[in-house]
Amino acid sequence: MYFVVGGRYHDFDFARLQILGLLHEHERIRVRVAENYDDIAAIGAADALVSYTCDVRPDEPQQQALAEYVARGGRWFALHGTNSILQWTPEGKVDAPDCMPVLTRVLGSQFVAHPPLLEYEVRVSDPQHPLVQGIENFRVTDELYLAELYGPNHVLLETRYNGKARGEFVRRDWFSDEPRPVLYLHHHGAGSVLYLTLGHCRGRYDMQPLLQEYPHLERCSWESPVYYELLRRGIRWVARLQEPQDDAGPGGS
Repeated sequence: MYFVVGGRYHDFDFARLQILGLLHEHERIRVRVAENYDDIAAIGAADALVSYTCDVRPDEPQQQALAEYVARGGRWFALHGTNSILQWTPEGKVDAPDCMPVLTRVLGSQFVAHPPLLEYEVRVSDPQHPLVQGIENFRVTDELYLAELYGPNHVLLETRYNGKARGEFVRRDWFSDEPRPVLYLHHHGAGSVLYLTLGHCRGRYDMQPLLQEYPHLERCSWESPVYYELLRRGIRWVARLQEPQDDAGPGGS
């Protein structure tokens, strides 16, 4: 398995440690860890790909290689900010340019904005699917992702939001009460991406150079037992330790 963890504005040391601990629960899994997608040969040789990143931008050949990896039957468990592309405008706003269309179309979405941290309800969209079967609707405090969607996506968990994003985001108005995917499967060729938007975390020094010290420790969904259950199920899925329905793309069982 290849695990990409790194980027900006998050406590990647904390997330890395937590996810490696969950991977270590399976004696069959052996993990290589990197902070970017530069070693595309190693990714191509891996049996599974997991990512927890923010604003990590593979170049065009790397994007094509990732798309081919999934298309030929690979699985990718993408977490939180993997789909984020952040660009600061001259006015000090945060934009989300559509500058990596190969990557975002493989992932099935692109992060655009989020409201301030808030508690919200996550609802089970497909209670019969093995990846969420037995999980009840739950509440978490986390970043509620507002995204451009590139479906079709099989939504397994969703939430609702009708309002404004945080003031620093270019796109502030999100006044349509449509479902916001929290966990979904996106098929690409013979393979699939499982995307889970939850999992924000930030420590005191993770906003440098914007802020010397961040005033709050943020752990969000990492304080929720159901989040760890979702991570464990995603790891079993990506490592092919379980074979739920609808995980192998069109025609899969």
